[in-house]
Amino acid sequence: MRAFFDWLKGRRYKVQARVLIARHRRFDPCVDCEGTRLSEDARAVSIESKTIADLARSTLADLLVWAEDLSRREVGGDAASRLLELIRTKLRTIHAVGLGYLTLDRMVRTLSGGEAQRIQLATALGGSLTASLYVLDEPSIGLHAADLERLLRVLEAIRDQGNTVVVVEHALPVIEAADHVIDLGPGAGRWGGEIIAAGSVAEVRANADSKTGAALRGEFGVGEREPRELSRTPRLQIRDARVNNLRGLSVAIPLRGLVVITGVSGAGKSTLLHDVLVPGLVPRASLDPTRGIDARIEGAERIGEVIVVDQSPSSRSLRSNPATLTKAFDAIRQRFAATREAKARGWSAGTFSFNVAGGRCDECEGAGEVVIDMQFLDDLRVPCDACGGKRYRREVLEIRVGGRSILDVLELSLEEACEVFVSDAKIAGRLAPLVRVGLGYLTLGQPLSTLSGGEHQRVRLGQALVAGAGHALYIFDEPTTGLHPADIAVLLECFNEVIDAGSSVIVVEHDLDVIRAADWVIDLGPGGGPEGGLLIAEGPPAIVAAVSDSLTGSLL
Repeated sequence: MRAFFDWLKGRRYKVQARVLIARHRRFDPCVDCEGTRLSEDARAVSIESKTIADLARSTLADLLVWAEDLSRREVGGDAASRLLELIRTKLRTIHAVGLGYLTLDRMVRTLSGGEAQRIQLATALGGSLTASLYVLDEPSIGLHAADLERLLRVLEAIRDQGNTVVVVEHALPVIEAADHVIDLGPGAGRWGGEIIAAGSVAEVRANADSKTGAALRGEFGVGEREPRELSRTPRLQIRDARVNNLRGLSVAIPLRGLVVITGVSGAGKSTLLHDVLVPGLVPRASLDPTRGIDARIEGAERIGEVIVVDQSPSSRSLRSNPATLTKAFDAIRQRFAATREAKARGWSAGTFSFNVAGGRCDECEGAGEVVIDMQFLDDLRVPCDACGGKRYRREVLEIRVGGRSILDVLELSLEEACEVFVSDAKIAGRLAPLVRVGLGYLTLGQPLSTLSGGEHQRVRLGQALVAGAGHALYIFDEPTTGLHPADIAVLLECFNEVIDAGSSVIVVEHDLDVIRAADWVIDLGPGGGPEGGLLIAEGPPAIVAAVSDSLTGSLL
């Protein structure tokens, strides 16, 4: 049994494996320390009847109230007052970035990427460094629009301490708050890398060549669209969900439309998605689809396939690329094997694969590079001396289709490949969906392991368009991560294409354009952590916008 779970751990890149591990393995608190990790002596010491274990279980917001109360009453004298001031300063900065709902004993591995980055921001702000350079990669990831204002105040505070803050960002509120904007383009991949505009926000907004300028002018906003009528469609009914901060949550999720789950950071969106909905639906082999989760799910029989699209890599192998993933490479290799020269040499389609012996370079086994073990440092990858990084033997590269070798074809972008092989449905037809989701700049031979999380999600969406499975349920977790506003419009078109084919799409998202384009919105809140987990509003965007208690509604 242990060997089976070791094998499963090696396949954790598959959501089914992760769910299976979670269903059959658990962590139990230590009976001696009751999960505090502390000795009996450490747990015996208390301040105002609070032990360090009690404080570790408190939210940071409650801990700040406790520290301020001690400071106000001057408990502990001068020595304690200095420590309390340091504690209050750190807690205030963490609260300022919207993480007051976290507890001190929260495992770092359970934090989202956005939460971890904001913890680092708070640490930087509390450290009072000056003349330093801070480089942030999309700090708005995972933030509700209502939380962005807090983030901007923290970034401005770091700047005002005499530091420089460089941010890679697509969120328009962050761009609009910048002192200086550098816009790269004009396209992606080989069509990018140029400075299109640089200057103040007003200067970039006025630049006719800048797509970011166009976004700042509102040219990529979602147009008015009547939401689909979902009142009579089948529904998934979640009843009495009690996981983390969900306290008996019951909610109906309409099918055959675009459903967006919203709420501030920590409101319970990811819990609803990953701890309730996915475990309840993915283990299709189970006769009881809700076994192992603290909730009841009804209506699962109305769904065909359940496809969870997260930001984990589609493949960790350097040998997997868009050509192999879409199986377009099979048809490409067959085209090369069908040439007169290849037939004369007795070569098959396998000769043109870099994954099997025959036509690939024997030295690097088709990898195009060799790995040098640097002992205690990271491995060093260098181009193979035998093939010069080309992966194939020299004679294989002599075979041409349309004047191109197999290597030349792998170096084509997906968009170029669709044009070159426009008459071959087995090639262009399989690559076109990836172009439609905005990935036309990727090359056929680009390793999937080099893609960003947002690109991986769009690759999976492209695969869904290829499969065209009807009555499937697609679940996306923040698919706009890393997307420019121009790309979000393309993403929404793809969602609608999947829905029009008979499938359903559920999205956890903060982007207001995606929320406005939804057919149905489920808004959780009102706050994060213990203050969240409640259903605040549900319905079409116009209905949610009219709910006074909904932060999402007020922004709509």
